[in-house]
Amino acid sequence: MSGTVTPADKALGITCRGLVYIYHLDGYDVVALSGVDIDIAAGESVALVGPSGSGKSTLVALTAGLLRPAAGRLHVGGHDLVKADDDELQRLRAGEIGMILQGSDRNLIPYLSAVDNIRFAQRGIRRRDRADLASPRELLALVGIDSEADANARISQLTLGQRQRLAVAVGIAGGAGLLLADEPTAQLDAEARDEVVQALLAVHAAGHTVVVVTHDPEVGAHMGRTVTIRGGRVGSEGRRGEDFLVMGAGGTVHLPPEVTARFPAGSLLRVAQDEDGVVRLWAADSGLETKDES
Repeated sequence: MSGTVTPADKALGITCRGLVYIYHLDGYDVVALSGVDIDIAAGESVALVGPSGSGKSTLVALTAGLLRPAAGRLHVGGHDLVKADDDELQRLRAGEIGMILQGSDRNLIPYLSAVDNIRFAQRGIRRRDRADLASPRELLALVGIDSEADANARISQLTLGQRQRLAVAVGIAGGAGLLLADEPTAQLDAEARDEVVQALLAVHAAGHTVVVVTHDPEVGAHMGRTVTIRGGRVGSEGRRGEDFLVMGAGGTVHLPPEVTARFPAGSLLRVAQDEDGVVRLWAADSGLETKDES
């Protein structure tokens, strides 16, 4: 390749403070996010993990400017997505923010070849800025689609894994400094999953911030950091194979499921801190004691 796909100074960070999103469904309000605080530095790779319905995909959709928050602050790079108008959000998605929706076919034009899918994604970039973009063949090589035959193949002629890797290339085709991927390895076998993970790692190494929503711990383990979303809030973070609870606003903490399973909802709990900094948590009406070190 002639150079990096995305210069390091174009990578975008994310800052969320008190982020709230409410769905209106069948006459009811459903709180999908209830005060998310998170910082993702420019150039990081992060996996958002957690149970279905916890708000992971909603958080990514807000970060892509596809949804607007009900409350809170959300900055991507130097852009305030709460205050941005529709035209600014559209320009961001065309260039600075890349988004991969769940299911590769939702990201690709089926009657075009692989290389023409990338060319089409680059059409939204202003003509004077296109010279700074990586070529379609460079982007295909980055995600492991190297052969002439595959580059010129139509989508139906590619395997599911190749389609998803192509979706990764399309996601950064406009020079995005941030790539958001919602379940990019869903419905793939282990071999294809690993190939997509390698494509995401290559994109990260080329200078992009990468944020992945996943249920697969194997995918999360390859990212630099994992953030667990539970009940619409950040519950914990994982770094170098170790999980940490995250202290929320007002001192709120989401305990891990193996701890909450021991205490029914409404339980009265005692909390005490020892001199050595160990925090002890136990039910007020029993002698059982669970230790949580902080």
